[in-house]
Amino acid sequence: MQSEVEKAIKEMRNNKATGDDDVPGDVLVLLGEDGLKIMTKLINTIYETVEWPNDFTKVRMIALKKKPQATKCSDHRTVSLIAHTAKIVAKILR
Repeated sequence: MQSEVEKAIKEMRNNKATGDDDVPGDVLVLLGEDGLKIMTKLINTIYETVEWPNDFTKVRMIALKKKPQATKCSDHRTVSLIAHTAKIVAKILR
């Protein structure tokens, strides 16, 4: 499982906005061996208990205008900010 966690972290794109946890994804790359063990243990616990931490279930949606005079929903696009650790867990458990 630890190699899957490491692979998921390496596949993350750099310079992404932080989620609700305020942890940049770039930091996860710097976790090292001990950090990978902790992430692996966390993911195994989530898998075994089928309970996600509350921080992992929060998503912040931001509407961005596609056009300067946007008045309709179709004139906007949305960006979802979710914790990077939650993205890794979701990717592995898929």
